[in-house]
Amino acid sequence: MTTDEADVDLALRAVLHDVLGISQSRIAAMNEATPLFGAVPELDSMAVAALLTALEDRLGIIIHDDDIDAETFETFGKLLSFLFTKTLI
Repeated sequence: MTTDEADVDLALRAVLHDVLGISQSRIAAMNEATPLFGAVPELDSMAVAALLTALEDRLGIIIHDDDIDAETFETFGKLLSFLFTKTLI
């Protein structure tokens, strides 16, 4: 289980690249305020399930359907915060 926020950040960035095929330069430019769902074309409703599955595997966490909502994917920072909180459970 990962409990360091920097590790969670790196894992999220790696999964965005591996699963969605987002370029390393676009991922490197992402910060806490970067909008995701609706702003990143690769992140559509179909991609969310694949992304969540990959994050569960990479971080050793379980994400239940009722754990997430649209706000979770609003920005990079909100998704990162959600994932970091899940690693603490």
